[in-house]
Amino acid sequence: MPLMEPYRIKVVEPIPVTTRAVREKALDRAGHNLFNLSADEVTIDLLTDSGTGALSAAQQAAAAVGDESYAGARSFHRFREVVDELTSYPHIFPVHQGRAAERILFSALLEPGQITISNTHFDTTRANSELAGCEARDLPCLEMKDLDSDEPFKGNIDLVALEAALTGPDADRIGIVIMTITNNGGGGQPVSMANLEAASRLCRRHAVPFFLDAGRFAENAWLVTQREPGHENSSPREVAKAAFRLADGCLASLKKDGIANIGGLLALRDDDLAKRCELILTATEGFRTYGGLAGRDLEMLAQGLVEVTDPHYLRARADATAHLAELVNTAGVGTVRPPGVHGVYLNAGRLLPHIPPERFPGHALACALYLEGGIRSVELGSLFLGEVDEDGRLRTPAPYELLRLALPRRVYTQSHLEYVAEVVAAVAKRAESVPGYRLVTVPPILRHFNATLEPVTR
Repeated sequence: MPLMEPYRIKVVEPIPVTTRAVREKALDRAGHNLFNLSADEVTIDLLTDSGTGALSAAQQAAAAVGDESYAGARSFHRFREVVDELTSYPHIFPVHQGRAAERILFSALLEPGQITISNTHFDTTRANSELAGCEARDLPCLEMKDLDSDEPFKGNIDLVALEAALTGPDADRIGIVIMTITNNGGGGQPVSMANLEAASRLCRRHAVPFFLDAGRFAENAWLVTQREPGHENSSPREVAKAAFRLADGCLASLKKDGIANIGGLLALRDDDLAKRCELILTATEGFRTYGGLAGRDLEMLAQGLVEVTDPHYLRARADATAHLAELVNTAGVGTVRPPGVHGVYLNAGRLLPHIPPERFPGHALACALYLEGGIRSVELGSLFLGEVDEDGRLRTPAPYELLRLALPRRVYTQSHLEYVAEVVAAVAKRAESVPGYRLVTVPPILRHFNATLEPVTR
């Protein structure tokens, strides 16, 4: 069947079209950090898939009946009903976004000096672990090291390493194991149900809480139905339900697979932990039945959580990502294989071998794509994941130098993605002329959000 978006367009928004001269001035003013650009200076915005999706007509209609009561709103009960059916967790707390759920859970569960383990912590998860005084350790599977392989579940956790950690000298320091599905920091790769089941068994055996970072739970479930033997006849929603039932709870940014502009979730099984979380929630986010969200937001999230497991929607989204990856590969640019669902990860280190890790090739490619065609993206390499000293010098590089093209949900059509591929191809033709970058200002955490940089031409 040919590639086709399973929806028709009802409302349109103009796309800014700028000149290279305008983009050069904008990038310079922004300190060569694409997060600092104004949205009206961006033509195709692939910075993130978080909160940038298009709302459906059903979501817009749901918003109109949002109940804005402070406590016990009808909209909360609708949200709770949908989340309970999906996850089975008895304690369900809405929050304004995923990082709030991280902060609340880690504050209630962890003590300074403990260790958090993940297949790969993403940016705010790692930051909230460290802000709690803990050490964040990533245990990605060995298959992840080969970016070019078509291994189907390169987002898995390394089970041998996990068991060694749970039985090793630091075992009593491990406060939580949290599995990110899909593995965003690991190239958007999925986690298999077999891996989730095995990790869950290990954690239960050693009495360590096992949680899901479930921002892209539906996309992970779709890839399980397409790639994991034994699940080919399951629906994405059935797989998702089974995954949630393996864990002690979950946190999630619902700006991803809630297909909404704002919102998050913290859900738990343990009664005592839930009480501690509720105290922090009430003091910092809002009452337990709204958690910093308006009733209309809760209504749109509830509807989005129903729509997101539609196989037609998921297939089209996965096909669009695969189509973009194929076009980019045809242009001679390597990507993390196999393609996931929420984004295409370009191998910037391979495309720009003249730029060493300390000059941030992923960020250099992001700036080049913006200057060439107004595309905003984000680096997932040494700027994001490397260890940098207070003067901006790279101490430890990231394992890979990647650039993520994150696809907002239901926003861009096939022709938009073909434009993106044409811009990537144009930059690839003159890759040797792309300069590296050095850090000018270096925030102590989450530096990719707020750092400023300058090009290095020598």
